[in-house]
Amino acid sequence: MAMAEQRNDKPGRPAHRTGWLSRIAPGVRNAFSKRETPENLWVKCPDTGEMIYRPDLEAALWVTPSGSHMRIGTQARLRFTFDDGKYERIASPSVVEDPLKFPDERPYGERLKAARKATGEQDSMAIGFGAIKGRKAVVVVQDFAFMGGSLGMAAGEAFIKAAQEAVARQVPLVIFTASGGARMQEGTLSLMQMARTTLALNEVKSAGLPYLVVLTDPTTGGVMASYAMLGDVHLAEPNATIGFSGRRVIEQTIRETLPPGFQKSEFLVERGMIDKVVERSDLPDVLASILGTLMMGRERARAA
Repeated sequence: MAMAEQRNDKPGRPAHRTGWLSRIAPGVRNAFSKRETPENLWVKCPDTGEMIYRPDLEAALWVTPSGSHMRIGTQARLRFTFDDGKYERIASPSVVEDPLKFPDERPYGERLKAARKATGEQDSMAIGFGAIKGRKAVVVVQDFAFMGGSLGMAAGEAFIKAAQEAVARQVPLVIFTASGGARMQEGTLSLMQMARTTLALNEVKSAGLPYLVVLTDPTTGGVMASYAMLGDVHLAEPNATIGFSGRRVIEQTIRETLPPGFQKSEFLVERGMIDKVVERSDLPDVLASILGTLMMGRERARAA
């Protein structure tokens, strides 16, 4: 340290050097030092740790080369599902925010604002209407990025609105589920949505309209215990976690080690809990095929 101080103290030598480029053109160095590459241009694969070029990942519908189906937001899901990415967005009813004035480390209102800013959505559930390979349907999407896709009053109202729209338009109802369960900040009001959504589904089924469920990663808790398991047909994306309680909770309760792949979609399809595991890129074709079959009798009746 002493030698360094002695060297800097030599007469005629500046304490800080500047590069020749800065001395010639002071603004040039700053221009070249700016970061030109967006921070999110590369995305890390959750399975392998490989860095993937974001445009390539988007073109692959957010499915990595290793086959990992990454979680996607509402707009991307609706765009991938409907023909040519075109659909009509159906507004969800408004609800009272923070009805219980829930005390938390962070105010519930602030959590909602942060989630809305991050996702661009008003709540965890959104509705769209359009054609899936020519088959018209009302589609509901849950976004796990919005407070874990939790089921609260707003999500419940959105589901009921979607069911009513399906009946009014006489088209099937399709939902993509992704949720950690009920929203604790709304307490019992959140749990009530399990019953309310079930009653809304009764109207869809009374009208003779199909209800299809696509289970995505993860679908758990109260959502799993209600409308996620009430479909006419249950599809799932590969390697999606599907179950009511978490693996660790179950193991601690029964004091046994669960088998590998427990609560994964491939494990559940082998045991008849879901009907088929479908790659994301194949979902529109599979959904259209099922909808066409289930709507065949109604279409024949209309033709007659």
